[in-house]
Amino acid sequence: MLKIDNLHAEIDGKRILNGLSLTVNAGEIHAIMGPNGAGKSTLAYVLGGRPGYEVTGGSVTFAGQDLLDLEPHERAAAGLFLGFQYPVEIPGVSNVQFLREALNAQRKARGEEPLSGGEFLKLAREKAGLLKLDMEMLKRNVNVGFSGGEKKRAEMVQMGILDPAFAVLDETDSGLDIDALRVVGEGINAIMRAENKGVLLITHYQRLLDVVKPHKVHILSGGRIVKTGGPELALQLEEEGYEAVAA
Repeated sequence: MLKIDNLHAEIDGKRILNGLSLTVNAGEIHAIMGPNGAGKSTLAYVLGGRPGYEVTGGSVTFAGQDLLDLEPHERAAAGLFLGFQYPVEIPGVSNVQFLREALNAQRKARGEEPLSGGEFLKLAREKAGLLKLDMEMLKRNVNVGFSGGEKKRAEMVQMGILDPAFAVLDETDSGLDIDALRVVGEGINAIMRAENKGVLLITHYQRLLDVVKPHKVHILSGGRIVKTGGPELALQLEEEGYEAVAA
């Protein structure tokens, strides 16, 4: 579903990714862990098409397409979702307005009819319920005045509404307390755990993986994957640290 082959990337002339290779098949959830500065967020931004991140080598294939040849909105329409470590605030734009416009733009790109206001609200209520997010929150401006946990849950509601084929989630557990972490983890399972979907979950902490239970765990260090294992690898990292495990 997603195949990354010998990917090299830099920002402002500084090399960050150094020959990263990774394959995530449909129906799989993969976790990436690694120390600060290893290139985890850079990988997410490169996949999402964030400006300023220059790919200098390698390839990325997504659902049979050259992902790197697509503009960010084209990647989204193709079914790629990027969850941010720090979701941005958008004053003056309500969540409901933002999400309906985003969904209908993607539906139009796929040749589908737009959802009516009533159809969209029904869908939004369903997905908000999965994440235990009050619909009143979706009437507020995007992330304005939200706590860290509310921002992450709102972003997961966004993922549920857009219903992507593949999600790249950059430290979705950042800033979450224990209860919010469980809600978000269960939301990921409910929305993305399917045989025709895939997830690349970037995290620092093993505790989210207790809920999501990935098929594989990868350690990223120095801009490349240095070790791959099952969920037990995350437990080993928790006990021994990156330096000992990745050596």
